[in-house]
Amino acid sequence: MDMMAQDKPLAAILRQMGTGSFPPVVENFERGKTIFFPGDPAERVYFLIKGAVKLSRVYEAGEEITVALLRENTVFGVLSLITGHRSDRFYHAVAFTPVELLSVPIDQVEKALANDPELSMFMLRGLSSRILQTEMMIETLAHRDMGSRLVSFLLILCRDFGVPSMDGITIDLKLSHQAIAEAIGSTRVTVTRLLGELREEQMISIHKKKITVHNPVALSQQFT
Repeated sequence: MDMMAQDKPLAAILRQMGTGSFPPVVENFERGKTIFFPGDPAERVYFLIKGAVKLSRVYEAGEEITVALLRENTVFGVLSLITGHRSDRFYHAVAFTPVELLSVPIDQVEKALANDPELSMFMLRGLSSRILQTEMMIETLAHRDMGSRLVSFLLILCRDFGVPSMDGITIDLKLSHQAIAEAIGSTRVTVTRLLGELREEQMISIHKKKITVHNPVALSQQFT
């Protein structure tokens, strides 16, 4: 299937933007590979074509907190556009699954935004959904109880990566227990135990590392 045909408008705009001496670059990252570190110079804006990207904040104590899991057709790495000066990266961006990205030099994005109000609206929409997801992640991490934290995280994944199936909503990501633990600030052992309990209660099933939530409403009610 032709990638251009299924591209969302933003990807199409970004692809055209970098014609000439700075063409847009398509990059691939394996799962677990870093896209950028905090403190790296912010030189490019990224558009996520395929896969999922984890954005996290790293604190001095070495603790890393997930602030968002980005899905396909999301733009990220744009904070320096907002601050209006060349800033360094604020987040740690990691490929949560194998990832394909389109990246464009930041000064070209700035030029295009100045000339194209529609592009500004696309960017704004993208940032708004990013902020919403970060707020949801903060709410998730505010739960002291790990069971509630896990359920809250699963519900976010249903919203952003959920595909309706015969028996509920399947989260279209292959999730290791370790990856879930890292995202919610837990341990693999705890996540394995809690997922086991949810399976016993027939709230979820897991097939080939993909989790199906049978009834998201019932799951959310159980923990509110």
